[in-house]
Amino acid sequence: MLAELTPALITEVQRAAQLLKSKSRICILTGAGISAESGIPTFRDKQTGLWENYGVEDLATPEAFTRDPKLVWSWYQWRRQLVADKAPNPAHHALAQWQYHAQTSDQTVTLITQNVDDLHEQAGSSVTHLHGHLWRNRCGQCNAPYQEQSSAASDHQDTMSVNTRLDMSFDNTLLTCPHCGGYIRPNIVWFGEALPVQAWQSAEEAAANCEVFISIGTSSLVYPAAGLAQLAKQNGAQVMEINPNPTPNTIIDITFAEKAGLILPPLIEAITDL
Repeated sequence: MLAELTPALITEVQRAAQLLKSKSRICILTGAGISAESGIPTFRDKQTGLWENYGVEDLATPEAFTRDPKLVWSWYQWRRQLVADKAPNPAHHALAQWQYHAQTSDQTVTLITQNVDDLHEQAGSSVTHLHGHLWRNRCGQCNAPYQEQSSAASDHQDTMSVNTRLDMSFDNTLLTCPHCGGYIRPNIVWFGEALPVQAWQSAEEAAANCEVFISIGTSSLVYPAAGLAQLAKQNGAQVMEINPNPTPNTIIDITFAEKAGLILPPLIEAITDL
């Protein structure tokens, strides 16, 4: 695995591994970059095809759903179809391996994501979602969970098989809530909406108590998630960033300007001695 890296990177990975092996509380935040390595377009990518004349902000706000629920629902059904066949990449698998190893060591590895896909779960990780779940739905009026669209998934099983997804119709027909008659919407945090209280509290607690905070595939400057890195730093943690396009940030102690799929497998291999 290390053979794929330059000598300079090998040295940096080994140094980072030694640091991480010596710490017991690790907090990791992942963003769109790690999913992009699996072929999932980032949220900021230009829309294509039928959607090229729409801005993401026009399709991912409560106001847009109120104005034209069919348009917003159709876009999310298109997004679901776009990612239905996507699978975890080496970075996802490495993080899952680290969490599995931590169960029998003295480490706590807390994983938080800004992504709405379930690639972390597919790889076997336990993860807190800050921005919701693409494959879950809820009522836009009474907020009750809606199970039909994601009937293969449950609160205890956050992922469904690729074959199940590929068999889905991705129908654009609006669904209504059996409790109040309101329109069903994706269970995703839209622009202008607050992050889920429990998820954000868990993230803040993990960041405040960690010894090393690792930001992967996301800018360390975009709020509110950027506040987690600052919170960790203020409480004495070292901050690491893995991002091909690292952001200039004075709180970062260690930077890997590379894809997560290149850095994480050898890093985790060195940490776990596997």
